Amino acid sequence: MSAKSAINKAVFTPHDEKMLAAVQVKRRTKKKIPFLATGGQGDYMTFICLSVTNKKPSHVSITKVKQFPGSSSFAKRSMWTIDQLRQVNGCDPNKDCPEFDLAFDNAFDQWVAGSAGEKCTFIQILHHTCQRYSSQSKPEFVNCQSKLLGGNSILHSAADSVTSAVQKASQALNERGERLSRAEEKTGEMKNSAEQFSVTAHKVTHTHTHTHVSHIRSLQGLGEFFLTT
Repeated sequence: MSAKSAINKAVFTPHDEKMLAAVQVKRRTKKKIPFLATGGQGDYMTFICLSVTNKKPSHVSITKVKQFPGSSSFAKRSMWTIDQLRQVNGCDPNKDCPEFDLAFDNAFDQWVAGSAGEKCTFIQILHHTCQRYSSQSKPEFVNCQSKLLGGNSILHSAADSVTSAVQKASQALNERGERLSRAEEKTGEMKNSAEQFSVTAHKVTHTHTHTHVSHIRSLQGLGEFFLTT
């Protein structure tokens, strides 16, 4: 089980919440924390998690979750509602980078994600969630690449992929229908041609037979004429 799946199961599922996204981070600037507050010295893993309640009306939270060395459990350290989020700073609007900042009503943190890809995915989902669930003024997203906030997000890309697949399937069906229609037309034309040929052949045969019989009768009459004279 991945760390993110374990966090969802241990931290959010018991409270009837669903984790929407999570990114593993480290502080860009050192922050002095009392020894007792951390539970011990040494490195620990920090995750910024985005979650929503399963019950309506939906409540969205941003939670800081930590895992200390030698422990398989996770601990909540800080939590904010999405309406307390004031600004998301992507740090560079021109290229992918792992750095980003989060500013809340009562807190400001500067983070570096495990990778630029993790950070980009988290900001995409965070932006989409803010647009959907923020009940008050929406947070400001600054220094973020346009692809993270607009039609090129992973969510819109997935929808575009589905739309494209449907369009391709529809086009294929239309082309197949056109081919079947053309085949039916050709079959009808061949059937009509066959019927016309049959009628023509019958007429030719009938005419030829009638002419042949008349010719024989003429010969028979001529023979009888010579015999009687």
